[in-house]
Amino acid sequence: MNNFLPKKTSLLFVLSFLLSIAAMAQQGYKNEALPIDTRVKDLLSQLTLAEKVSLLGYRSQAVPRLGIPAYNWWNEGLHGVARAGDATVFPQAIALAATFNQDLIQSVSNAISTEARAKYNLSTAMGRHLQYMGLTFWTPNINIFRDPRWGRGQETYGEDPYLTSQIGTAFVKGLQGTDPLHMKTASAAKHFVAHSGPEATRDYFDAIVDEKDLRETYMYAFHKLVDGGVESIMTAYNRVNGIPNSVNKYLVQDVLRKEWGFKGHVVTDCGALDDVFLTHKTIPNATQTAAAAIKAGIDLDCSSVLQGDVIKAVQQKLLTEKEVDTALGRILKTQLKLGFFDDAAKSPFYTYRADSLHTTQHIELARQAAQQSMVLLKNSNNLLPLKEANYPAIMVLGPNAANLDAMLGSYHGVSSKVVNFVEGITGAVNPATRVEYDLGCDYRDTTHFGGIWGAGNADLTIAVLGLSPVLEGEAGDAFLAENGGDKKNLSLPASEIAFMKALRKGVKKPIVAVITAGSDVDVSAIADYADAIIYAWYPGEQGGNALADIVFGKVNPSGRLPLTFYNSVNDLPAYTSYSMNNRTYRYFKGQAQYPFGFGLSYTTFSYEPAIMPKKQYAAKDTIAISVAIKNTGNFDGAEVVQAYIKYPNIDRMPLKELKAFKRINIAKGTSETVTLKIPVTEFQKWDLKNHKWKIYPGTYQVVLGSSSADDKLNASFQVK
Repeated sequence: MNNFLPKKTSLLFVLSFLLSIAAMAQQGYKNEALPIDTRVKDLLSQLTLAEKVSLLGYRSQAVPRLGIPAYNWWNEGLHGVARAGDATVFPQAIALAATFNQDLIQSVSNAISTEARAKYNLSTAMGRHLQYMGLTFWTPNINIFRDPRWGRGQETYGEDPYLTSQIGTAFVKGLQGTDPLHMKTASAAKHFVAHSGPEATRDYFDAIVDEKDLRETYMYAFHKLVDGGVESIMTAYNRVNGIPNSVNKYLVQDVLRKEWGFKGHVVTDCGALDDVFLTHKTIPNATQTAAAAIKAGIDLDCSSVLQGDVIKAVQQKLLTEKEVDTALGRILKTQLKLGFFDDAAKSPFYTYRADSLHTTQHIELARQAAQQSMVLLKNSNNLLPLKEANYPAIMVLGPNAANLDAMLGSYHGVSSKVVNFVEGITGAVNPATRVEYDLGCDYRDTTHFGGIWGAGNADLTIAVLGLSPVLEGEAGDAFLAENGGDKKNLSLPASEIAFMKALRKGVKKPIVAVITAGSDVDVSAIADYADAIIYAWYPGEQGGNALADIVFGKVNPSGRLPLTFYNSVNDLPAYTSYSMNNRTYRYFKGQAQYPFGFGLSYTTFSYEPAIMPKKQYAAKDTIAISVAIKNTGNFDGAEVVQAYIKYPNIDRMPLKELKAFKRINIAKGTSETVTLKIPVTEFQKWDLKNHKWKIYPGTYQVVLGSSSADDKLNASFQVK
């Protein structure tokens, strides 16, 4: 047998083999078996400089010769897939924080990423590459809600760095998934850094903040989310100590990447690079700004500066193509993690379609999140929960009783299932119960009111008032706000206060006030006119059902305030000050209207020590505390056990600081043991003199209770 092929056949075989190798090399970035870094390198080698630059903006251009479609990076998922048609709308972010429930938050964001994948699959199958239909989510907003005047505070997880880090990490896990080989969606933590107003001047504002407050307060949650694997970081509009965030090499390159080891990509906020030369005016023009951004560590631009000026920067030798490759490589890596260049049918998320949207499970999850987020602030004479049989006629009124905006909050999706407060109460009662509705008042008129006569003929009145996203929010969106989206004070609209006075004067039977808002408001202005007060936030599409569940006792309220409610902005420093002195419960020396972590229940709880701290700890140790919680009341309920640390008497230490918490359901008359663990490394503070972290030796105290002002158990210990 001849083992040799004819010469002609041999040449054809070799040629075919070489062509096959060449084809494999050309499509190496599509080879799922190769390491991602190898695939990125292969794709970069095939792109021209012009093609590379066309991919650096959020409206990424198609590269037809390589089969790369256009892609819009901009997507929002703060509390549900936003701006992309029918999707489950969960409670606003500040309300999610009020649950103090990491497991629930991860379930919520897992549902969001499932719906995102379904929308992506459906739209791309039709050849559509629309904004808000992608897989790269610019959420969560983990800025610290340092001042209640900030309109965008509703988008955050409140004023506490630790709570923000815990809720934020859980949210990212749900968005990105747990499959090490297939990222479900990509999450971007924003806005890096020291960004929490003023809204009106955010495009040129300079946040002056020393390294101690920057490290301990404004950067803490970002570091924790980086450790937790967040895929992206978005830079903020403002300057920090003179340098715009999006060209701040120290913050992005030195701290975020080198010190913290961040491996993902960095995207600018939208138009932030234009701000550098147009409003901040720290760099003369777009070309130099593009170069500075790439050198600082920016990879993706939510504007057109990089796409328009990077080639000029290379031509002017302000940048090298290798630096462009570094930036582009990081965003290509994200796309590869998401499976953009893989066989779509092999994706574990490929089957998500219309039947994954707005499922029964997602709707129930939205209801559960709203239930756990609402905070009971007042309950005179144990009015709540109501026995429906005692109230055959109910009046529901107020400007937010049927207000869609007050259900959805900012950065919201749209839903075909929204249940407002009127609908929730109506649907919860017996058909033989009479329910009426009246608008009652608007946000402005302080003299003309409706529904008061009808309320006088009812057995119970539920008055829904408060704010809405047109009164507080992002600059431009909150068009009725007097201060560029921010609030000037903590007051409810004067019309609502006048209405509640008139309502109380005309109604002798019980009144339940329900307040919607995304921030601290002065509750005392209406507190005397209501027998019970529920803080509902912006509760999402199931807010009406959740309120009914709480009012009629199907659910025991268990939400906790993720921010301090002050008596007045006069108790606070200037809004423009970024110093933490006298801000938030950690440093506020005055008397709060309601403390951080506060929330009433229909039942009561007692604490008994099981395992208390040892007398002494070293830096490597972890403190373990176990406490037996007994439900001593008449209702099943959930307690949120909160552990606060009090520090040695050293300058600029917090007054107290949340370092552990646990939500636990306890049946009436029974006990559950809760164990909380706190690493001693959590006590480290920034040493301004030596520019590094330090654990200060001395006497510490741990305080356990149901709010930052509560002290049910405490113990002192030494740290050496």
